[in-house]
Amino acid sequence: MIRMPGESSTTTVISSVDANLRDELRADVQKLAGDIGERNEFHYAELKAAADYIERSFAAAGLRPRREGYEMRGRTFDNIEVEIPGEAPQIVLVGAHYDSVLGAPGANDNGSGVAALLALARRFAGKTARQTLRFVAFVNEEPPYFQTSEMGSFVYAKRCQERGDRISAMISLETIGYFSDAPGSQSYPLPGIGAFYPTTGNFIGFVGNVRSRDLVRRVVGLFRQHAKIPSQGAAFPSFVPGVAWSDQWSFWEHGYPGIMVTDTAPFRYAHYHVATDTPDKLDYDRFALVVDGMQKVVGELAGAGR
Repeated sequence: MIRMPGESSTTTVISSVDANLRDELRADVQKLAGDIGERNEFHYAELKAAADYIERSFAAAGLRPRREGYEMRGRTFDNIEVEIPGEAPQIVLVGAHYDSVLGAPGANDNGSGVAALLALARRFAGKTARQTLRFVAFVNEEPPYFQTSEMGSFVYAKRCQERGDRISAMISLETIGYFSDAPGSQSYPLPGIGAFYPTTGNFIGFVGNVRSRDLVRRVVGLFRQHAKIPSQGAAFPSFVPGVAWSDQWSFWEHGYPGIMVTDTAPFRYAHYHVATDTPDKLDYDRFALVVDGMQKVVGELAGAGR
């Protein structure tokens, strides 16, 4: 395990720029989890509606979306990507899954991640970068596909490996919109971990496997240079509960470094994977501060916007 030194500030400071971002994030979460609602194989029309919305949002930003589909049981499931070509052969990939678990509208899991993905893509559209920037919305992260070869990000990462894509960093945006200042609001998957980390859920987390520890260190360091919200980072063995619970797992399985950005989901959020995971539960002010900080991180990693 590696641990990054913690921070203690809980002050939320929203600038006019952050307020505009907050409203943008709220609108996208509302569209996905409020208007469209539950979206998965069992609500296939809604899953396709979410894919269409993401595709339109990318296109409206001046980007050129491409669907990478695959067939299962007579149906097509789409990963949706956009790319900003860079000068170097390396790729910084930012991803989020757009399906929701059975029985839940998925505002935080993972409407928040998709809203952040769209916001970041909009802000890098039209910019130049040293490394190629790729933004990908993944399908079928949730059960029954979770950590199987039919998981959308697994299919995508396998194709990346087969093509020889040189992904230098994969960043998975996973359940990033809930924060609490209540004492004892943060728990952890193993008893000993809580001795080293805060018991108040007011921070954003950066989690990697042991092989991705250098990426964890770099991302947390960059985030803390720019962000106005507390953060914690760690690299754990992937068998620790929660560490591999998103799309970065698929990229680890194919030899790529990856991290998950998360509010820690079930270790903080009482509405995880249930019907009450609705748009009103999110803290959009602090959510906006996370995305603003991640814009700086992604830009530094890719050498973008200079």
